[in-house]
Amino acid sequence: MFVKKYFSVFLLILISVSINAQKRAFTIEDLYKVNNVSTPVLSNSGEKIAFTVSESDLPKGKSITTVYVMNKNGSSLISVSDKVPGAHSPFWSSSDDLYLINKGQVYKYSFETNELVQVTDFYAGVSDPILSNDGRYIAFTAELFPECGTDNDCNKRLDESSSNGPVQAYIADELLFRHWTDYKGEKESYLVLFDTKEKKYQTITSSDVLAGAYMLGGGPKFAFSPDSRVLAYVSSPEKNIANSTNTDIYLMPIGGKEAVNITLANDAWNGSPVFSPDGNYIAYKTHSIPGFEADRFRIAVYNTHTLQAEVLSESFDYTTDNLSWSSDSKSIYFLADNRGYSPVYKIDVQSKNITKVTDDKSVRGYQINKDEKNLYLTFTSVDKLPEIYSYDVNASIYSQITFFNKKLMDEVDIRPAEQMWVDGADGVPVHVFVVKPHGFEEYKKYPLVINVHGGPQMQWMDSFRGDWQVYPGSGYVVAFFNPHGSTGYGSKYTEAISKDWGGKVYEDVMKVTEALEKLPYVDENRMGAMGWSYGGYMMNWLQGQTKKFKCLASMMGVYDLESMWGATEELWFASWDFGGQPWNSELYGKYSPSNYAKNFSTPTLIIVGEKDYRVPYTQSLQYFTTLQSLGIDSRLIIFKNDGHWPNNVKSMPLYYNSHLEWFHKYLGGNPAPYNSKELVKNNVFK
Repeated sequence: MFVKKYFSVFLLILISVSINAQKRAFTIEDLYKVNNVSTPVLSNSGEKIAFTVSESDLPKGKSITTVYVMNKNGSSLISVSDKVPGAHSPFWSSSDDLYLINKGQVYKYSFETNELVQVTDFYAGVSDPILSNDGRYIAFTAELFPECGTDNDCNKRLDESSSNGPVQAYIADELLFRHWTDYKGEKESYLVLFDTKEKKYQTITSSDVLAGAYMLGGGPKFAFSPDSRVLAYVSSPEKNIANSTNTDIYLMPIGGKEAVNITLANDAWNGSPVFSPDGNYIAYKTHSIPGFEADRFRIAVYNTHTLQAEVLSESFDYTTDNLSWSSDSKSIYFLADNRGYSPVYKIDVQSKNITKVTDDKSVRGYQINKDEKNLYLTFTSVDKLPEIYSYDVNASIYSQITFFNKKLMDEVDIRPAEQMWVDGADGVPVHVFVVKPHGFEEYKKYPLVINVHGGPQMQWMDSFRGDWQVYPGSGYVVAFFNPHGSTGYGSKYTEAISKDWGGKVYEDVMKVTEALEKLPYVDENRMGAMGWSYGGYMMNWLQGQTKKFKCLASMMGVYDLESMWGATEELWFASWDFGGQPWNSELYGKYSPSNYAKNFSTPTLIIVGEKDYRVPYTQSLQYFTTLQSLGIDSRLIIFKNDGHWPNNVKSMPLYYNSHLEWFHKYLGGNPAPYNSKELVKNNVFK
């Protein structure tokens, strides 16, 4: 029986290998044939699902989003965008009416006539709209001139005058005057309430926290109570939010004037409010450590009757996200980073018991049917493209209900990842994913590229990513791993990177590399490394600490910590992770790659966005200037119109191609398909 069982497994592996051998290698162009299927949006009745699919037009450098609606089993699929191109962000009313955003306004879609009926007419546009259960109110955010409020004519007039004036300048009187890629300017981010019956707009509050660029914590920033009488929203009591992570949740009665701060007692981050269906609770995410951006998100509830708050998940040592209530208001579902995955869990509000609902999956988003028998979720793996699945909770069975990427998966060798654990700093095991190249032959040696993640407090997951396929498709072994500082392995592991940027993580990187070079198929003489943001910092740190790598690729990386502190926008991050400011903490000097320039020798590719205000592009300019002055082969690519994340369709193809050029030059993998300088000059992507 034992022999028969394992012979069958071996046979399946052989069949899989044979099928993949018949497929062609993954290319840069293939990455832009992937259909990005969004999180399913379940109707109130649970009978229909709305979602979007984003496609890329590589030659034109643009993305196209299509809104679809289907039955919960995947049948009767229709494209709403066939009749209303440009629509996006679908959401449902309590009576199963479909709403969308089109041309910056909220529209209601008619299934009978395939037409949109405009609901809002707000000059400044509508962002992140939500609908009250009674259908009367829409809450949304908008960028407004404070002196205008909701006056459309006033906002339009000031918009026109400010854009046509002879003097073009920014004036700042406080910090966080720019964020990610934008300067703050004269406008403020407002929460606006629209009464669809009276056709009146009302500003509720203004706050930088409501801005689309403010990403700390993520999740919803406002929510209606089930009876449509109260609006909860997130704001900050701090005058200078560049130095503080403190945000609070406020409750505003509809028609009232005074909002109540329900998290005043906690000076750390609070947000992502979600009302329970019975209205008795508000679930939200919370931090316990003020100033620590990467503190794990705990699940808390506020009792709307006793007016008391309680943390439910203190014993759960993983950061949480995507909170949603069961229909009986007794449990809260959520996602959590856990050892390279993000499964769905649920917690009982009374007992605080936590149950793992799905197995290890890298879930992007999910919805729960009212009877809690089925989840509808989108997930990927390294070798599986995004699709929507129905999950039978009792039977633990997944049923795929969309197939937008089937053709591509049938044609192209999308490589899987193998997993291993390596003893890192202090003997703590480090989780490693390894992707072997297309056409892999067991007794052949291949060049290796390791990839260090940014954040730095995040995790690489068993999920689809261009890096994991483009480089193996060109003949490289790619390894990515979760060193100290990563989420998903407990709070102590995550917190270990703070005030130790060049310590344990560097040790982890070196020990993982040493383990990888011993693999029989890795050529220890052809190893390179790449990283983005903190990963870029680690490349710059490796430059001054080791000669093990033949080449490096540093993207949006930190080079000089002292000047970084003075030029970045979210000061709370640097001040926490380096124990203060440059004048009162020696860590800025201790862990600054710029202080080890005398050791530099490794050829390096540097990529940066000119509008990157998180890690200002001057960091990369300083690094490139140093390498060039030392006579070290280096190339600098500046994306003129991009920030910390380059445009996926306009800029990232060059990103991948330039890496393939650099790796081919020093590691000997397959040649890059294009000449990067010619790409910039002629834009010849197919």
